[in-house]
Amino acid sequence: MEELTHTSENTAMKPMPDPAPSAQAGSIAVSRSPRLWLRVLGFVGPGFLISVGYMDPGNWATDLAAGSRYGYTLLFAIMASNLMAVLLQSLSLKLGIASEQDLAQLCRARYPRWASRLLWVFAEIAIAACDLAEVIGSAIALQLLFHLPLLAGVLVTGVDVLLILLLERRGFRTLEALVMVLIATIAVLFGVEILLARPEIAPILGNLFVPSKAMVTDPAMLYIAIGILGATVMPHNLYLHSWLAQMRNYPRTSEGKREAIRFGNLDSAAALTFALFVNGAILVVAAAVFHRSGHTDVAEIQDAYRLLTPLLGAAGASAMFAVALLASGQNSTLTGTLAGQVVMEGFLDLRMPQWLRRLVTRMAAIVPTVMVVAFYGEHGIARLLLLSQVILSMQLSFAVVPLVRFTGNRALMGPFVNPRWLQALAWLVAGLIAALNLWLLLDVFRA
Repeated sequence: MEELTHTSENTAMKPMPDPAPSAQAGSIAVSRSPRLWLRVLGFVGPGFLISVGYMDPGNWATDLAAGSRYGYTLLFAIMASNLMAVLLQSLSLKLGIASEQDLAQLCRARYPRWASRLLWVFAEIAIAACDLAEVIGSAIALQLLFHLPLLAGVLVTGVDVLLILLLERRGFRTLEALVMVLIATIAVLFGVEILLARPEIAPILGNLFVPSKAMVTDPAMLYIAIGILGATVMPHNLYLHSWLAQMRNYPRTSEGKREAIRFGNLDSAAALTFALFVNGAILVVAAAVFHRSGHTDVAEIQDAYRLLTPLLGAAGASAMFAVALLASGQNSTLTGTLAGQVVMEGFLDLRMPQWLRRLVTRMAAIVPTVMVVAFYGEHGIARLLLLSQVILSMQLSFAVVPLVRFTGNRALMGPFVNPRWLQALAWLVAGLIAALNLWLLLDVFRA
């Protein structure tokens, strides 16, 4: 990525394009109260919109497989991936606030035209790949709850998220509130599942903070651990967060931006803690219910749904699982659609009606899903999910590397540039993500 830039770190920046009108920069009022908690509350929201990408249906199968096969051992992989997410999302929101541009706009302004167009194509493919897993997850939930055929479920999911996005007309805070309600629903439902499963506390705490040697010595366990680590950070979240961070009406001064970054980090860290709980809860329930009872081959969402109620002996356990899956799918498709319009506007400076941008973004995910379901059924869906993860692995670094470069550029970030220790840590994480995803990609092709 280094060779793509056509401006050095010490040369003057090109004039930046004006933010896209739909970005609504500064449109959400925040409190100027001397009470700290009121000012913090005004910045709550963007982190929760971002966090849904870290607990989307695409992660569920991996967490289920990890818990059913290896018990609590791979909880550390979830913790490590969450810490990476906290770091990268912090860089993303800081980039948006300090530069007053989102990541897509900066890529368009600071890379050659051919390079920015290539990055745009990668970003669009990644968003479509993420959306595939989320649409399929919602369709599976509708099938489990209402016996709706998968094809019908895909079509329903494609329409209902557009209806939900109409809530934005009532104010973006309404949209954020809906997302937070759905996240709370998922957390409560899995909290109940954990109480019913009665897991062992000591192994949970031990494996959450201490990695197991088997993660390196056991190739099968390493594969799942890499799946958790390498596929957790969603590239569209890095574009979206740098846009969302600008929407609060904080003073565009050094002090105002500093406070916005501080409060934005609190919001992001709290929201990603919820994501950590949900991903950890899926693994813990799988370990306590399936691994403990000898069902070590549970990796499919449908299998988990069928086994939860009989193994727990609690009526409604499977239904709660499916409702949580539906809430997760709806949340993820909603934020994926928002990310799609941010990427299109930022890279192309394209002015389109919001409904048309959203329609184009949704169709990019819905059309291939409908075709696969119609012609190949559930077997094709499983292969499509695998393909979506491979696609994400191939291009993730094309979002992470520009983010780390830009936040380390003093000419762009000014007083908010990453200190050397943070820049070194960010490059370490970027390198680790690239290496893990490359290993996973090569292993898939070998298989």
